[in-house]
Amino acid sequence: MIVLGSGVIGLTTAIRLQEAGFAPRLLTRDRPEATTSAVAAAVWYPYRAYPAHRVLPWSRRTLEVCYDLAADPASGVSLIPFVDLFDRPTPPPAWRTAVRAFRRARPDERPAGYVDGFVAEVPLIETPVHLPYLVDRFEAGGGTIEVVPGGVTDLAALAASAGLVVHCTGLGARRLVPDPSVYPIRGQVVRVTNPGLTHALADDTGPLAISYVIPRRGDVILGGTAQDGVWDRTPDPETTREILRKARLLEPRLADAAVLEARVGLRPGRPTVRLEAERLPGGGTVIHNYGHGGAGFTLAWGCADEVVALVRAHHARPA
Repeated sequence: MIVLGSGVIGLTTAIRLQEAGFAPRLLTRDRPEATTSAVAAAVWYPYRAYPAHRVLPWSRRTLEVCYDLAADPASGVSLIPFVDLFDRPTPPPAWRTAVRAFRRARPDERPAGYVDGFVAEVPLIETPVHLPYLVDRFEAGGGTIEVVPGGVTDLAALAASAGLVVHCTGLGARRLVPDPSVYPIRGQVVRVTNPGLTHALADDTGPLAISYVIPRRGDVILGGTAQDGVWDRTPDPETTREILRKARLLEPRLADAAVLEARVGLRPGRPTVRLEAERLPGGGTVIHNYGHGGAGFTLAWGCADEVVALVRAHHARPA
């Protein structure tokens, strides 16, 4: 059995398969630290992932796992108050039923210009800590990460030889499957020093959209952009200035925060997450697990559990 891809989706899937008694090989074009997952602000939030009736259960399951991980400092997962802001009265989101604590934001919790908002305690995943944690967990289970220069180019041939491939290449699925419905959602972020912030803030639809402030232990991730169909991974200086301007309006204490770097990640957009098994004419089965949009860290463990169920349903035997 082979797992393709070493972002958060591939790593969590490989770990769950190990825990179910399988021995997956993990093949990847890029090491985890070079994937889109490494750029993510990575706060639990179902963003740009569809359809809702599948996304919510996956998100809820991932939330349960992250609540447990938050008890282990080595995991890089902690819990943080998250304030979702709106410039008009807004009904509560569907994901309110998943989180432990959910309420409307008080007036003193909303920056000027916002008339509504919601506060929830959600997992914050610090990717510089969490991705190595996942790698260590996979390797402790006997797994190895095998880098394939240039990446796998023939999915059908790989499935025919391996018997079963779990496909988690994210944006790479556009070329590899091929799946033309997969497209990049370009996200630029700015990392700055933390002046003592402890709450995350986000405006996804209002006057400063798209803007978010995600404080971590040693820094703050500021965003952002969601540019559909844009492949450029080079940080744009003007975009950096605009991200800083909006973030400082949301949180004035950022005015003197030092800029550490700007980065770009390409989220794997798709009209729906593809999580299903496909038997190929040439032999072998591919279980697809890609198209998670801006919610890879939010859906990862829930999707990984469903992959295990699909593997079992297709009669793969632990080995």
